[in-house]
Amino acid sequence: MKHVYTFVALGTLMICSLTACRQKTTPATVATEKKTPTYKKAAICCESNIPSRFKLASVDLDADPLATAGPAGSHKNMVWVKGGDFMMGGDNKQAGPDEFPKHKVILDGFWIDVTEVTNAQFAAFVKATGYKTTAEQKPDWNELKKQVPPGTPEPDPSLLVPASLVFKPTTGAVELTDYSQWWTWEKGADWKHPQGPKSNIKGKDNYPVVHISWFDAKAYCKWAGKRLPTEAEWEWAARGGLKNNIYPWGNEPINTGKSKANTWEGNFPYKNTLKDHFYNAAPVKSFQANGYGLYDMAGNVWEWCSDYYDNKYYQTINKPAGVKDPSGSASSYDPEEPYAKKRVIRGGSFLCNDSYCSGFRVARRMKSTEDSGMEHLGFRCVQDK
Repeated sequence: MKHVYTFVALGTLMICSLTACRQKTTPATVATEKKTPTYKKAAICCESNIPSRFKLASVDLDADPLATAGPAGSHKNMVWVKGGDFMMGGDNKQAGPDEFPKHKVILDGFWIDVTEVTNAQFAAFVKATGYKTTAEQKPDWNELKKQVPPGTPEPDPSLLVPASLVFKPTTGAVELTDYSQWWTWEKGADWKHPQGPKSNIKGKDNYPVVHISWFDAKAYCKWAGKRLPTEAEWEWAARGGLKNNIYPWGNEPINTGKSKANTWEGNFPYKNTLKDHFYNAAPVKSFQANGYGLYDMAGNVWEWCSDYYDNKYYQTINKPAGVKDPSGSASSYDPEEPYAKKRVIRGGSFLCNDSYCSGFRVARRMKSTEDSGMEHLGFRCVQDK
């Protein structure tokens, strides 16, 4: 598979690693409206190639005075998920190679947030600590260049500014292999300004906080006396007690019946029919909870897990007797971006659409660099007994 690394100027700057993630079936034409061009579909699988943010200097959470421990033992707005065993991995033909083999996992019980961490919750953390998110800080080229192939040219210093990635719809059908057409490196975009400096979160206390890097999520968890879920814990919780089903609600296709999650409905990335009533992120608890009482385990915003991403990790832990409380690979490896250090993200977002993406499947594995912050990326926490 060919890797192309390039700086893409879209009025601002973002790093892209453009890799085709082609479906196993013969490419089909993209259905378009009248007077719009028709393109062959060779689609990026939703967020399989999420563009990386300019990386900050390394973060040592243990040494960070702002990331102080929060109130231990508080289970407010959390539910207890009993331990058990399940078959982890792909459940249908949409599953990618990194979702196999399906393997037995045994987990202890844990507490998990009922919803994604909200703007109000994150604001309390910032007020208490003075924490500055990755998106609010100037990127460091000396760190960034470690993630890209040797010889990648340094960008103009004027472009290395506090910024994050914001979704911008196209005016019509486009080739879905090039996400630079709908992602913009937006100066001044951060958790308080989700669509850029002219936007804000007034009246949106109960919306999921976004533009959160893995470092930001870890810092919040430490302050709150919690932690990020492992990938196995997240999938076990997302399944909601159902066995070998595709979605948190069962096997009914996402576009059948009533709206089940906040996703993209229509033709991505230019026409959203708004059947579910939301264009961007939705308030938490806008859709029915799964069997464990957890909301937005499909759609709305992607969620960070603690694990390093390794595309062949499942192959290394597949044992007949099962694996107990797996915590992920010892290191990161993504063949699409072999120089980048990535963590697992789960659950899909408001940009996922079944015509090219199935990010809302419970087994869907995605990944992004630790410094990445985007308009559709947040997190939830877990806690042990």
